[in-house]
Amino acid sequence: MIEPAANANTSPPHDSPPRSRLPYWLLRRTDQATVAVLVLLALGSMVAWWIYRGGLVGGIIELEQVPPQTAHFQVDINSADWPELAQLPGIGPVLARRIVEERNNGGPFVDYDDLARRVSGIGPKTLAQIRPYLRPLGAQPNSADRSQAEANP
Repeated sequence: MIEPAANANTSPPHDSPPRSRLPYWLLRRTDQATVAVLVLLALGSMVAWWIYRGGLVGGIIELEQVPPQTAHFQVDINSADWPELAQLPGIGPVLARRIVEERNNGGPFVDYDDLARRVSGIGPKTLAQIRPYLRPLGAQPNSADRSQAEANP
């Protein structure tokens, strides 16, 4: 039996909407315009900041030409925790913990020699290294003495 030839002019029914000319991942015209406006706004803001900071008159500093700066800090040996003490030159985390432990067990340090005498690992060399970074140890009443002085005027 001979089957009738399929009509070449007929096309299958279209169940899906017609495809657009652009792939699905590209932006629509309105989205492209929005992105372009945002990019131009960001660029304009950067140029305005540069002008405000002195870019037109050479006011911006080159990092390679800036002299290095050092941070100056001092630590109170009688109140600092071990992470603060570990930042001192020649003092690591182990020695910093030893200082805090000795301070908690034996009370506050009276002077720098008391620190060197009570904490093993701190000698004259280490003490000379850290002395510029330590606050002066003076006659500072602790909180118990201060509360007693306030209670008994």
